[in-house]
Amino acid sequence: MDSLNSFGASADPKSAVMNQVRQEAAMNNARLLIEKINDHCFERCVPKPGSSLSSGETTCFTQCMEKYMAAWNTVSRQYIGRIQQEQGKAAGGGSGGMF
Repeated sequence: MDSLNSFGASADPKSAVMNQVRQEAAMNNARLLIEKINDHCFERCVPKPGSSLSSGETTCFTQCMEKYMAAWNTVSRQYIGRIQQEQGKAAGGGSGGMF
C-alpha cells in the first residue's frame, strides 16, 4: 500500500483507478493531438513531399502546429471548465432545480 500512497492516490483503490484512467486519457489526448497536427498541417503545408522540407514548408508547418495547439488548448480549457462547473452544480446541489 505504500506504493499507492507515494503517488498521492491515498489508500483508496477507487482513487488509484481514477488517477490511472485520467493519466491514460491524457496520454490518448496527447497522441490524438499529435496525429491531428501531423495530418492537418502536413497536408496543408507540404503539397509535394520530397526528401526534405523547404524553408517555406518548415515555416508553414511550424505556424500551423502552433495555431493548432493553441486552439486545442483553448478548447480543452473551456471543456474542463465546463465539466468542473457542472460537477460543482451537481455537488452543491440541494434541490438541483433550474430556478
